Amino acid sequence: MGDVLRRPSPPPDATRAYGLDAAQVYDVRLPRPAEDAVGATVLIVHGGFWREAYDRTHASPQAQALADAGFHVAVGEYRRAGMPGGGVPGTLDDLTALVAAVAHDPDLPEPLVLVGHSAGGHLVTWAANQPWAQRHPLSSESATSSDAAGPAGVVALAGCVDLRATARMRLGADAAAAFVGADDLDDEAWQVADPMDSLPPRVPVRLVHGDADHIVPLEVTHEYLSAARLAGGDVRLDVVAGAGHYELIDPEHPAFARVLAAIRSLLPRAG
Repeated sequence: MGDVLRRPSPPPDATRAYGLDAAQVYDVRLPRPAEDAVGATVLIVHGGFWREAYDRTHASPQAQALADAGFHVAVGEYRRAGMPGGGVPGTLDDLTALVAAVAHDPDLPEPLVLVGHSAGGHLVTWAANQPWAQRHPLSSESATSSDAAGPAGVVALAGCVDLRATARMRLGADAAAAFVGADDLDDEAWQVADPMDSLPPRVPVRLVHGDADHIVPLEVTHEYLSAARLAGGDVRLDVVAGAGHYELIDPEHPAFARVLAAIRSLLPRAG
C-alpha cells in the first residue's frame, strides 16, 4: 500500500502562505461539483515521522478524495526535523499558525476538522489539547465566523499520539527523539510536545488505527485512548481489522470509508 505515497493526483486549486518560510504554506482543494459541497473544511496534516524527507505531496490522493466527497480541503506543510526552525518548538508553532490561517480563510467554510496521519496524528492531537482549540458554539448569539480559533474536532489516523511511547519503542529509527531534540524523556521539551501531558483534549478526538500496523503499532493509540478518557476527553477509537499503516490514507482501500465516517461524525447533526 506504500504506492499511495507516490500516486499522482490533480494539482491543488491554490497554495497559500501562512508564514514567511517556504514550508509555511497550505494547498487548497475545492469540492467538485460545487453543488455537492458538504459545507465543511478538512485540514490534512501529513505524516512522515516529522522528517524533512516527507512532505505534503504524498497526502494528495487522500486530499483529492475528500474534495471529491464534497469537502473543502487544506493540506498543510510545516517545518520538520532537519530543517531550519523545525522540530520542537518550531513545528508546533507552525501548526498553531496553520490552524489559525485555515480557520480564518474566507474561502474555507466552518466547521473545521483536523485530520492527521502518523506523525500528523500526533500534531492534530497536540492541537486538540491547546487552549485556542476550544471553539465558540455555532449556536451562540455572540459567535461569528471570525471567532473560530481552532477545530471542531480532530481525527488521528495511525497516529503517534503517545509521543513518549513512540520514543520508547524507537519507532521510525528514533524519530520522536530527533523531533523533540532531547533523549531524556523528562526534559521540558517532551512536556511541551507530548499530547499525553496536556490532556484532556478540548475538542472531540476520533482515532482510527489498523490492527496490522507494524510502523506505528495499535498499542500507541491504546495508551492515548486510556489516558484521554480517564482525563474526561470525548475520545473514540475505530480499529480497522487487517489494515496496516498506509491503508488509512489510500482512497482505493476499503479502510478509507472508516476515515470518512470519522470525519462526518464530527460535523453538526452527523450520525
